[in-house]
Amino acid sequence: MPRKSRSTGRITLDDVAREAGVSRITASRALHGGRVVGAELVARVQQAADKLGYVPDPAARALASARSTQVPVLVPLLSNALFVDLLEAVHRVLFPAGFQPMIGVTHYDPAEEELLLRNYLAHRPAGLLVTGFDRTEAARQLIAQSGVPCVYLMETTDAPGVHCVGFSQLEAGAAMTEHLLSRGRRRIAFAAAQLDPRTLLRAEGYRRTLQKAGCYDSRLELLCPERSSIALGARLLEELVSTRPDIDAVFFNNDDLAQGGLLAAHRLGIKVPERIAIAGFNDLAGSDQMLPPLSSVHTPRAEIGDQGARTLLQLMSGQTPAQASIELAFQLVIRDSS
Repeated sequence: MPRKSRSTGRITLDDVAREAGVSRITASRALHGGRVVGAELVARVQQAADKLGYVPDPAARALASARSTQVPVLVPLLSNALFVDLLEAVHRVLFPAGFQPMIGVTHYDPAEEELLLRNYLAHRPAGLLVTGFDRTEAARQLIAQSGVPCVYLMETTDAPGVHCVGFSQLEAGAAMTEHLLSRGRRRIAFAAAQLDPRTLLRAEGYRRTLQKAGCYDSRLELLCPERSSIALGARLLEELVSTRPDIDAVFFNNDDLAQGGLLAAHRLGIKVPERIAIAGFNDLAGSDQMLPPLSSVHTPRAEIGDQGARTLLQLMSGQTPAQASIELAFQLVIRDSS
């Protein structure tokens, strides 16, 4: 029987080495890709590890090598498919490269993000992925002074020394508004929830486009700080048609809100798009199955996760990425709702 660590009960690298009949150093090199270990020894050590059920201790390995494999990824929510798609792309890049993504959820709360950063950075992670640029000054200093490579996701900036991957929220908001104008809509409302900086940039794109067209009316903006949901979208549509019955289009800042708006319009007997056009943002799953199918802005969240993780891999290996700021393209997806 192998001797387990007295303190943890775990099978240790020493146990594997004894089982394989090699030194601890040889066992370590065999399991971690050492070049000086022959194929026969590698196979023997791996067989011993499999037999004993050995699982490497990443904390011990990081301490021994002074190099962590952990990469915290901070996102606002896990209930939004937008960030799930991003996280899956990050995992597909980092995990095969030997890094362990660690998910932190900020709930759009800068104080909660700051606490997460303090906890994660105390463990000297290999790298860091964070969402956007809106955070406390203390959190900014934590990142800047940590020495940990960091890539910012979902938004871009030309600020020197900042590596980021995202798309123009402002231009995307403007593009959907321009589409609604092209369909002859002039009383276009903007309904938004979860008023984070990216939502406000979409609103600014909407606002500038209507101002340029000479038909902006601030009373048609309905900005709600609650968390975005289908139920809230239904309530916002009902409020708009009761207080602004002359609207002919509603641009919702998220697809779940827009899906709720479509359901409410159906209940109220409002024809879409004949009476009111409805559009969303993010092109989430199910939007193409709504009745009528929902027009939306397809955002490149998987590509952002992929490119952000690849940029971080370069930084963690000491390389300088060819581009510090990578702006990806969004796509208007026009369906029958507009």
